[in-house]
Amino acid sequence: MDPRVEKLADVLVNYCVAVQPGNWVIIQSGFPGEPLVDACVAKVLKAGGHPSPQFASQMVGETFMREAGEEQLTFISPMTRASNEQADVSITIMAPRNTRAMSGIDPAKMAAQSRAIEPLMATMMQREAEGKFRWTGTAYPTEAGAQDAGMSLRAYEDFVYGAGLLDEDDPVAAWKAVGERQQRVADWLSDKKTIHITGPGTDLTVGVAGRTWVNDDGHANFPGGEVFTGPLEDATEGVIEFNYPGFYRGREVTGIRLVFEKGKVTDARAATDEAFLMEMLNLDEGARRLGEFAFGLNPGVQRFTKNTLFDEKIGGTLHMALGRSIPETEGQNVSALHWDIVYDLRSNGAVVTVDGQVFIKDGRLQV
Repeated sequence: MDPRVEKLADVLVNYCVAVQPGNWVIIQSGFPGEPLVDACVAKVLKAGGHPSPQFASQMVGETFMREAGEEQLTFISPMTRASNEQADVSITIMAPRNTRAMSGIDPAKMAAQSRAIEPLMATMMQREAEGKFRWTGTAYPTEAGAQDAGMSLRAYEDFVYGAGLLDEDDPVAAWKAVGERQQRVADWLSDKKTIHITGPGTDLTVGVAGRTWVNDDGHANFPGGEVFTGPLEDATEGVIEFNYPGFYRGREVTGIRLVFEKGKVTDARAATDEAFLMEMLNLDEGARRLGEFAFGLNPGVQRFTKNTLFDEKIGGTLHMALGRSIPETEGQNVSALHWDIVYDLRSNGAVVTVDGQVFIKDGRLQV
């Protein structure tokens, strides 16, 4: 086994979620992620926790979504409810055999299922905000992920583990240094009111006054490498033409263009799969408002891989999420949707100003 797998497991269990004796730890993964699940189970046991590994089949998941009726789509099993309401820790490992397994599923079915699980998501986020629940999500390098990224599996493994600083002698110390650097950015943004983005086809203003900026130093999504906040729900104005595709639940939507008025998307277009975009925007009242605004700051992630876990951390990018706010930011938007879409600031002449001061130009921090 690649020794970096064990290093990743150690970071996940002992740094990201800091498993304590007696913790009930849910570990979820696709079948290709078995080596990392195995390593995580060993680390959880050593930490005194109680691991519950759960493997999901993409084939079975696709069959369910194709064949299930409305009552079955919206049914929440007692087992799922118990794990969301009672588990102390969750580790999710993305290990797909096929990243497009759900591409043929009716978007209306996806929307119905998302609405059904929204209360569970709300409970999980609230428990996290109260310090009763810890979670992290990461990726295990598979052939499918490598193909999406345009790499060989070996090169993709190097990319994934490199982005997690697992080639460092002490990855935890390296992540603490990242956290200190990012905290300076979060502190600078903490009292700011207005963010303005300009670029080709883009002129967007986002209000953030009074909201909290959170430093993602690799504890939740791993790898980390961003600072984020919850925008004011009624203070996004203008238009943005995303220069990267949006990926959500196995669907790829290109050429996304959104127009905001008083915080709400009033016009939306896409070059491909516009029907899916519209279905997600119509998911519920909160789906047309921003729940998150963030800047990617990870210098170790420089290429687009079609995996949002990495792409939203690319140094010199920003991303925004349609839908649910993250409680720690003091955002108030409620939705079954949380869809992060990335915008590249590095090569298109885009400029970000904050309260009138140039903050990012050509993808580089100016302050």
